Amino acid sequence: MLYEDNLPFAKQMDAQDPLRGFKDQFHFPKHHDGSDTLYFCGNSLGLQPKNTEGAIAEALAHWRQYGVEGWFLSEKPWLSVHRDMSELAAPIVGAKPDEVVIMNTLTVNLHLLMVSFYRPTTQRFKILMEAGAFPSDQYAVESQVRFHGLDPKIAIVEIKPRVGEDCLRTEDILQTIENEGDTLSLVLFGGINYYTGQFFDLQKITEGGHRVGARVGFDLAHAAGNVPLQLHDWGVDFAVWCGYKYLNSGPGSIAGAFVHERHFSDPHLPRFAGWWGYNESKRFQMEAGFEPMHGAAGWQISTAQIIPVAMHQASLQLFKEAGGMPVLYEKAKTLTGYLAFLLGKSSYAFKIITPSVSTERGSQLSVLTDENGKKLFDYLAENGVICDWREPNVIRLAPAPMYCSYEDVWRLGQLMK
Repeated sequence: MLYEDNLPFAKQMDAQDPLRGFKDQFHFPKHHDGSDTLYFCGNSLGLQPKNTEGAIAEALAHWRQYGVEGWFLSEKPWLSVHRDMSELAAPIVGAKPDEVVIMNTLTVNLHLLMVSFYRPTTQRFKILMEAGAFPSDQYAVESQVRFHGLDPKIAIVEIKPRVGEDCLRTEDILQTIENEGDTLSLVLFGGINYYTGQFFDLQKITEGGHRVGARVGFDLAHAAGNVPLQLHDWGVDFAVWCGYKYLNSGPGSIAGAFVHERHFSDPHLPRFAGWWGYNESKRFQMEAGFEPMHGAAGWQISTAQIIPVAMHQASLQLFKEAGGMPVLYEKAKTLTGYLAFLLGKSSYAFKIITPSVSTERGSQLSVLTDENGKKLFDYLAENGVICDWREPNVIRLAPAPMYCSYEDVWRLGQLMK
């Protein structure tokens, strides 16, 4: 697409944007002059949808009106809320509804699924992950390895970009998988690297891991609601994600998990069990001996969190109304491309370390700055831009397509110049 560095072009793009009305569905923080900020931090915390308050009020009203009978008698019975959520969440990650469950928080879900899918043996005990993965993943993996009595220095294999490069090459990932071969128990990657914004080729990584007999899972914290995913068709074993970044469901909000349907009836697959994952038709008989629900719902442990679920449901409803990920990603590619174009007009000494190919990134550009980078970040903040600083010298800019406009991007570009 041919971009132009002027306000009329940006306004024209907004006028023909099929998602233009969704910006008005969100609350924007205010700048000190009373104007809306330019919000480019959805990769860290999404904005609050205006329907969130009503969703919480409705859940509170049902609690107030029905008390404990809300599990059965309310307009949205709490007992079956997991099914409603799975129907909304499944299209966002490319799964069947029974392969998805909304529960807990991200790292809790990662631990629960690693209980099932990281089963080290004397021969096959290693975990492959990208170097510099988000710290919570690093800590979770290290603790899981130690839990099994293994040395993280030996059991965890980290792959780094080539010298002088910022992102990983798919062929290097696949070659490392092949080299480790039958010592690999699990391949565990982020769907998108939080620091560089690189969208990994999840299908090829899954195929490579399976070729050597390993299980493959992904942390989709920066990918769910950001890029198109086809977890079922790609044959991914499991995945987890949070709801508070691109899914706009509130700070520390409820999270999601995916388990491929081929694992549903595997009697040898262990799990940590709890009452809420027990066979729903017999749950209230209070019998001993765990009998899991069908599908990913069988990995539930605790009672559904009704207020966080209501917040998440409000946001996912907007994704459905917007036309889902195909529509959002089309705008994301154009919008992020426009920002890259405008950044290229600046004379400031920085480098975009996010891949330049649109299919290898989502709604994020990571800008590697010089020693004055923090001053640039502070300058943007003083001028009403909310973005993200990552040590030692990266500014992350995330033009989320649901609520960022082309005019927002143009104004950011002028400040960056």
